[in-house]
Amino acid sequence: MTTDPRRRMLPIVAMALFIDSMGIGIIIPVAPQLVMQLSGASLADAAPIAGWLTLAYASMQFIFSPILGNLSDRYGRKPILLASLAALSVDYVLMGLAPTLAWLFVGRIIAGIAGATFSTANAVVADIIPPDQRAKYFGLNGAAWGMGFIVGPVVGGLLGGYGPRVPFFAAAVFTAINFLIAVMVLKETLPEGQRRAFSARRANVLGAIRSMRAIPGAALLLFVLFMYQIGHDTLPSTWTWMTMAKFGWGEREMGISLAVLGLGTAVVQGGLVGVFTRKLGEHRSALIGLSAGSIGFLGYAFSTEPWMLFASVPIACLIGLTMPSIRAILSRQVPANAQGELQGAISGIVSFTALVTPFTMTHLFSLSMAQLHFAGASFVAASISLALGAVLFSRSRFSAANAPK
Repeated sequence: MTTDPRRRMLPIVAMALFIDSMGIGIIIPVAPQLVMQLSGASLADAAPIAGWLTLAYASMQFIFSPILGNLSDRYGRKPILLASLAALSVDYVLMGLAPTLAWLFVGRIIAGIAGATFSTANAVVADIIPPDQRAKYFGLNGAAWGMGFIVGPVVGGLLGGYGPRVPFFAAAVFTAINFLIAVMVLKETLPEGQRRAFSARRANVLGAIRSMRAIPGAALLLFVLFMYQIGHDTLPSTWTWMTMAKFGWGEREMGISLAVLGLGTAVVQGGLVGVFTRKLGEHRSALIGLSAGSIGFLGYAFSTEPWMLFASVPIACLIGLTMPSIRAILSRQVPANAQGELQGAISGIVSFTALVTPFTMTHLFSLSMAQLHFAGASFVAASISLALGAVLFSRSRFSAANAPK
């Protein structure tokens, strides 16, 4: 059996995800300090502002992810990926120069419009990999992303010692390098003959979801993804705020903790996804991911010492089994020229939860700190959301189809 020569693009795409994730991770440890610097607000009062910033980003992702997904079905994956990387590189410079909160908000809006890297990379996997192997390769993409979070926050924490703006310029450099690598070596993976016309009806989240409704059982899976993503997004939304409040951590400690989380994600998605889905099937793997995430997040919420927090990481990181497994289940239900639409629809769902989660969870953090002096309330809420997702997913019609024979 001849190996598809397009498989040579998979390491290149993974490298692009690694560098892109590293660029994002670099700015995470310094974001609270920059928000407090520009707003003059206290820690508790600055957290909701950060929630509004994430809301601005997610709103644009919600609107533009399906558009970019459909454009990649029409014009190919490479042009969309290049445009996204170029815009992000310029945007990091703009945010690094931001003299006001308004400028920072504009930067987050541009980043949301341009942020098509991950969904496009997963469309590349669907172009190349047979359906029964996709969960593994979706997981490897997630691992590359997670590895970026191992390196990025550490670098960001170190560079943050020179000022909260320095990591933004470093992120711009890394993203520009990513763009140049993609220009030189990335080949198109969607042949001309498999492309389809752009449709405005499909190029929005509601239109994409309507298309997915034609797949029996897909509506339940999309709702499970919604519940999963609420839990998942709680971590980047409130981790830095929670650890600052619980343990008084600064940029260095937060960078190290995020690197540990990234390492856990890389191990799960880079290795364990393939093992779990091969042995247990995609349905059971996703169910384990949701359940373990719920338990691990409770550990985060009620930790009173740093060692307790880190002891919960191996359990919580099993949440990384969930998304690759569900993506694989859905991807085998649609043809090659609709994979961009599917990945755009999933990104739209993810972005919709990101409209809700950062805003809600940062405000919940602020309220619980003010009223209860409890920093872990957002992770309790996340645990409940993941548990509900696990219960609903256990009723999925795909359970028998994905059980090992």
